[in-house]
Amino acid sequence: MKFVRYQAGTQVRYGIWEGETVQEISGSIFGNFHVTGSKHKLSDVRLLAPVEPTKILCVGLNYRDHIEELKEKIPPVPSHFLKPLTTVIGPEDPILYPRVATRVDYEGELAVVIKDRIKDVPESEALRHVLGYTCLNDMTERDLTKVQGQLTRAKGFDTFGPFGPCVATGLDPFKLTVRTFLNGKLVQEGRTADMVFSVPFLISYLSQCMTLFPGDLISTGTPKGIGPMKVGDLVEVSIDGIGTLRNTLKAL
Repeated sequence: MKFVRYQAGTQVRYGIWEGETVQEISGSIFGNFHVTGSKHKLSDVRLLAPVEPTKILCVGLNYRDHIEELKEKIPPVPSHFLKPLTTVIGPEDPILYPRVATRVDYEGELAVVIKDRIKDVPESEALRHVLGYTCLNDMTERDLTKVQGQLTRAKGFDTFGPFGPCVATGLDPFKLTVRTFLNGKLVQEGRTADMVFSVPFLISYLSQCMTLFPGDLISTGTPKGIGPMKVGDLVEVSIDGIGTLRNTLKAL
C-alpha cells in the first residue's frame, strides 16, 4: 500500500495511491482509516510531503562504500543529526540554493516512517512500529561540513529535506536498492543490505535517546556517489517499491 498526502483544490487529504489514481481516505493512516469512495486522477492533484513529522533524524556514515568515499572510519555507534522542519518539501517542489552556499550536494536515502509513539524499543520489536518507508534527499552544503564540527547549518537550510512521493508499507528494509539520478544519469546506487547499522537497530538506538512520534522520520544514510548540483539540475531519488522523488534546484 502507498499512502500519500495530497492537495486537491484548496483541500489537503490523505489517500492511497494506486496506479494513476488516488483514493481518498478518512481517519488516521497511523491507526484506523476507511476509504471514502472519492477518487482523483493522479494528474489532477498535487502530492505533498506524505507525512507531517515532529522531527527528522538523519544518520550519517551508514554505507561502507560512502565511508570509504569520504576517507572516514566505520563509526562504533550511529552518527546522527536533526533536520529542522523548515527543510521539509514534497515531490516536485523546488530545492532552493542558499545565497551563502558554495557547493550543494544531493544525498539519496531510504527514510523510515514511525507508526507509534515509542521510547526505548528493543531491536527485536522495532519493525512493529514502522508505518512504512519513503525516499528522502538529505541535501547538504558540502563545504560547510568541513568548516563546522556539526552538521546543523550544512544540512538545515530551508528546503533541504525533500521526501516522498509516498509512504510504502510492507517492504523489507534489508532488501531495498536506493538509486539517485542527476539530470537522468545514475549517480548513486546502494543496497540496504550493505548498511553498517540496520533499520531495526537504528530505531532502537535512537529511541533510547528521544521519544519518537507517529510520522517522525529516520533517514538511514546515503551510499557512495555524492556530488554537487547546480541551479537548474533535476535530482531524482528512486527506491524499489516506493517510487521516485523528483526535485529541481532553483536559485533564491
